[in-house]
Amino acid sequence: MITEDEHRRYAELQQMALDAARQGDTEMLRPMLEAGMPVELKDSKGNTLLMLAAYHGNTEAVELLLEHQAEADARNDRGQTPLAGVAFKGHLSVARILLAAGANPLADQGGGKTPAVFAAMFGHPDMVTLLEKSSGPSARLKIPLGWLARLMAIPRAIFFYRSQRAFAAVP
Repeated sequence: MITEDEHRRYAELQQMALDAARQGDTEMLRPMLEAGMPVELKDSKGNTLLMLAAYHGNTEAVELLLEHQAEADARNDRGQTPLAGVAFKGHLSVARILLAAGANPLADQGGGKTPAVFAAMFGHPDMVTLLEKSSGPSARLKIPLGWLARLMAIPRAIFFYRSQRAFAAVP
């Protein structure tokens, strides 16, 4: 039988693993995984260790987790994949690693939004290009994705530019 103290200690170890993934602390994370910490461990929002490491741009932690068979397209409670978080943040190196591990660049994140749409919405045109090239030969899916994403990647300043003089106080 497991004692309450053992349950509490395991919960502390789980939180330490989540924090290590978030911070990219592979020295802390590696022995935990090797000792049997589940690679698909999730936080209270359903974010896996891989999602946390990827979102924060921690390439070494992402590689370590994938070496331990983390699922590249595991979704959190909001239905989002690690690649969508990376596209939102603009971490190209992490996106390349996830794509090489089989992450789906066309995965619907809800409402028809793909990782490329997130990349475009948040001004990461290089990410849009990478995801578009990785989306495969399907022209039916690729062409609308590319045009929409490229249009969305146009800097908002072009559309919402206002002269600074318009905000000057009138004497």
